Amino acid sequence: MSQRGIYNSNLPNISHKGKVRDTYELNDTLLLMVITDRISAFDVVMNKAVPKKGEILAKMSEFWFKKTNHIIPNHFIGLASDPKTFEMISDFSIAKDLDEDLKKRSMVVRKAKRIDVECIVRGYITGSAWSEYQRTKTVNKIPISENLIEAEEFPEFIFTPSTKAEVGHDEPLSPSETKELIGEDLYNQVKLKSIELYTYAHEFSRSKGMILADTKFEFGFIDQKLSLIDEALTPDSSRFWSINDYRPGKSPLPYDKQYLRNWLLTQDWNKQPPAPEMPEDVLEKTIEKYIDCLETITGIKL
Repeated sequence: MSQRGIYNSNLPNISHKGKVRDTYELNDTLLLMVITDRISAFDVVMNKAVPKKGEILAKMSEFWFKKTNHIIPNHFIGLASDPKTFEMISDFSIAKDLDEDLKKRSMVVRKAKRIDVECIVRGYITGSAWSEYQRTKTVNKIPISENLIEAEEFPEFIFTPSTKAEVGHDEPLSPSETKELIGEDLYNQVKLKSIELYTYAHEFSRSKGMILADTKFEFGFIDQKLSLIDEALTPDSSRFWSINDYRPGKSPLPYDKQYLRNWLLTQDWNKQPPAPEMPEDVLEKTIEKYIDCLETITGIKL
C-alpha cells in the first residue's frame, strides 16, 4: 500500500461516496463497501489519508459484526480478502479491479433500507455531551440531575440520537423529535438494541483493558428485519480509552479519532471546509492509536 494511503477507491460505476466509504452496487441485493483511508472530524473530510485506517476499520467491523449477531442480525457477509467471499463476487466486473490492498478494506454487504437516524449510546460524559452539560445541565436536550464531572460514567447508559446529514453537521435529536421522525415503535426498537449492543461491547472491551466511552450505530431493514448496518464499534464511530489512563475529572488519552479532533480544536478553524492540513506527527499518532485499538480489543495484528 502507498505510504500515503488510499484516499479514493477509483473503481468504475460508484453508487455512493460517503465521508469514508465508497459504495458500489453489485446487484439488487448486494453492495461492495470500500473503506478508504479518508478521515473526517466535525463532519468535514480531511485532505490527507490515514494509511491502513480503512483496513483497520474493516477488520474491526468484521470482528464486531460476528461477535454481536446474537443480539441483532447485520448486513455483513464477508471481506473481499476472504477467498469464499471473493468467489461469491468473482463474476461481477468490479472483482477484476480489486487488488490486494482494496480487498482487505472491502466489505460485501446486504442492501438495507436505512433508517435515517444516527443511534448514539453514551456511557460516560465526554465530547459534545460534556460541552452541552456544562452549558445547560442537559444532554441531547434532556435534563441531567446528577452533578457530573468530565469523563464520569453515567448512572445508566443513555441513548442520544442525532440526524444523519449527507452534507454538513449532524444535529442532536430529543426523544420526542426522534419519535416524530421515525415513529414511537421504531424508536423503542433502535433504542433497546443500541443499548444492548453497547452494554455487550462495553463489557467485552473492559475485559481487554479498554473503555468504550460512547459509540454510534446505524440500522436498516433487510427482508423486513431490523439489522445493524454500516460499521460496528470502530475508532471512527466510537471513543475508546485505556483503563490504565482513566480518571474521572479529566479527559483520558483517546484511542480513536478524538486525537485528531483535539488537535483541530487548537487550530484557528471554524469547522467548515476546507480543514487545516494535518501535520505528519498528528497523522502518525492517529495511525498508532487506531492500530493499538484494533490489537488491544480484537487481538488481530496488522
